[in-house]
Amino acid sequence: MKIVILDGYTINPGDLSWDGLKALGELVVYDRTAQEQVYERAAGAEILLINKAVLGGDMLKKLPDLKYVGVLATGYNVIDLEEATRHGIIVTNVPAYSTDSVAQMTFALILELCLHVQRHSDSVMSGRWASCPDFSYREYPLIELASKTLGIIGYGNIGRKVGQIGCRFGMNVIVAGSSARNRPTKKNIYRVSLAELLSQSDIVTIHCPLTPETRGLINIDNLRLMKPSAFLINTSRGPVVVEQDLAFALNEGLIGGAGLDVLSVEPPSPDNPLFNARNCLITPHIAWATLEARKRLIDIAVNNIRAFINGSPINVVN
Repeated sequence: MKIVILDGYTINPGDLSWDGLKALGELVVYDRTAQEQVYERAAGAEILLINKAVLGGDMLKKLPDLKYVGVLATGYNVIDLEEATRHGIIVTNVPAYSTDSVAQMTFALILELCLHVQRHSDSVMSGRWASCPDFSYREYPLIELASKTLGIIGYGNIGRKVGQIGCRFGMNVIVAGSSARNRPTKKNIYRVSLAELLSQSDIVTIHCPLTPETRGLINIDNLRLMKPSAFLINTSRGPVVVEQDLAFALNEGLIGGAGLDVLSVEPPSPDNPLFNARNCLITPHIAWATLEARKRLIDIAVNNIRAFINGSPINVVN
């Protein structure tokens, strides 16, 4: 059975092993695949593994040997599920592999906005502390998380983990999102409307999937509901935020700051308006990419394919 990975480099740049997949069939791994190369490289594959390569309906029609597509991520908007189902192609994803890592990155961004660790370290290295007349100094205001309100948009696995950590910091946690309506919240975690969440939160963190309903959810109207001192965190999907609106809100002081691990286009254009926005931290979509999370991703992908080969597919999304 021929197994082809179209974009394997970000998952495994060489620090992990593909041996689990090699044991299941003839494995071909491409580090990166441009969209115009997808057909040539996918042709003849019975099992195709993708991350960001797009498989639209027209492409699926041209791949008669294809029986299985494994999305090497939790989100699966890169494939036309209806067309895959029509052609009898099983599609799976890799759920919950990065929950702890993304929650950790969420608080890394929050803590950097609150304490400015890197900026203070840079000032020390530049000689500021050595020349200071006092034993302590602050280049920026320092903020304590205890008793602050953390608003979570999207209350799936990651949202719940972030809420648990927020409670450990002594924060008041409120949640909004379709999944929040279907899950019981724990003590001291309360459901509210989106408008209430935006207006009450000191920190708003986004953990919802990208859907037609959530695309552009954080726009200028909703940003105006937030406190001028509030921070916005996004480790979910870039298009949930209207970037021009967020840049305006930051530069005009409508909100206090932002920490983003995702953008609407990745890699971004050099003229992205957020690159010149006030108090905006941006990291290159790395929340999911700890060594431990990437190893879990590969292990789950192997188990998905093994289950498919054995006739009992798991983590099927179509």
